[in-house]
Amino acid sequence: MPQIPSAATAATGLIGGYAVARWTKKRPLGGVALAAAGAVAARQWQQRTDTKTAVALTGAYVAGFGAAHPLAKKAGAWPAVAAVATGVALASWVVADRKA
Repeated sequence: MPQIPSAATAATGLIGGYAVARWTKKRPLGGVALAAAGAVAARQWQQRTDTKTAVALTGAYVAGFGAAHPLAKKAGAWPAVAAVATGVALASWVVADRKA
């Protein structure tokens, strides 16, 4: 059975978390989606790399979430979320998925 790339999990978590919060108008529900996907991605990173790399990628995921907020004020919400999701996914692919 093929593995789901951790890059896809991370990007889906960032985009999906925002989408859930926006469409339900319940920010905590979006946070649950964001955190759940982040936990799955962190587990994938741990399995595919080492602890130090998994922690760094998890930090990038959390930083991407935080960076989307000020970026949204300049570029708009969806472009900001897309940009950080792309950045985290790219980092994840390069570090964890490319070798798999």
